[in-house]
Formats: sequence, structure tokens, C-alpha cells
Amino acid sequence: MSKFLFVGLGNIGTEYAGTRHNIGFDVLNAFVLKHSGTFKVDRLAYVAEVKFKGKNIFCICPTTYMNLSGRAFKYWLDKTKVPIENTLTIVDDLALPLDKIRLRAAGTDAGHNGLRDIQLILGTDKYPKLRFGIGNNYPKGMQADFVLSKWLKAEEPAVLFKIEKCVEIMESFVSIGIEQTMTNFNKLSFSPLDK
Repeated sequence: MSKFLFVGLGNIGTEYAGTRHNIGFDVLNAFVLKHSGTFKVDRLAYVAEVKFKGKNIFCICPTTYMNLSGRAFKYWLDKTKVPIENTLTIVDDLALPLDKIRLRAAGTDAGHNGLRDIQLILGTDKYPKLRFGIGNNYPKGMQADFVLSKWLKAEEPAVLFKIEKCVEIMESFVSIGIEQTMTNFNKLSFSPLDK
């Protein structure tokens, strides 16, 4: 039976809940909920295990805070013995507009501290990532405040719609692999008005 490891990036604590930077947690929570899983506190992460299409999927939300995400990733990668190409890291991305999602088999951290730490600890950027566009509508020098801010009311329908689509992408990744999933989803615009 093949195994997968899904890693949602975010920060623990109620002050970070519902922020742009925590979208990795939110997407992974939606995936686990859909597949009747529950998270429990374990080493360096909240951990859930679900089954989908006969495959075991380990889901972790690191409790190390964003900038030290690599420690949790590496620990659970080693513990579960999942091949790196069967991992998927879900992360916020400033470079993508709100209506975009990008799935990639590899790629740099693009200035994201969580990805930078994972890359540093793994010694490679060749691991799959699902990038959730959060836009970049902030004044110069206010990037940190923007990523740690909550979604605007007007953005919430788009965010909820995209979380649903991310869950579909994750299921597709497990079912038909990354290449076909990238072809099917990367060019799409994700707006709730397009339903």
C-alpha cells in the first residue's frame, strides 16, 4: 500500500487562526475533516492519519512555528518512511493572486520562511508543493503584517471555494499523480463566481 505525507504550514495559537499565513493548516484541516480523520497532538505536530483510495495519508500541521517547519517535516518523513515524491506541502504564496493555486513537483522557497527551513533541513527543494495564492495587496514594507492578517470579508467566499478545490487537488495527487494533476488544475482560475 503506498503512503503519502501531507504537510500544512502555519503557526499554532489562536492569534494566528484564520490568517493568510495559516492557509496550509486550514486546507489540511478541510482534507482531514472530509475524510473523517481527527488530529491528535504528537511529536512536533498535530497529526492525523486517513485512508483514501486504499492509500494511507499521514497529515501533519507542525507545532514548531512556521520558521522551524523543517524539523517536523523531517521527523515525520523519517518516521512514516514516505518517499519524498509522495509528500505534499501546502503553503501560502504572496506571488500568486487570490484566484490562483499552483502545484509543483519542485521549486525554491521563493522567500517563504517555512519552505526555506524545510529546504535547509532536507538539503533539497525537490519536494512537491501546493501553493495557495494570497495576493500581495499591501503597502511597501508591510509584507509581514499582511501575511499575518486575517482574510477580508470580501475575500472569504473565494478562500472557502479555493480550500475545497485544494482538497480536490490533494485527492487527485494521490489518485492520478502530480503530472496529470498539474495539467488539470494549474491553469485554472479559482473564483467562486466560476462555479
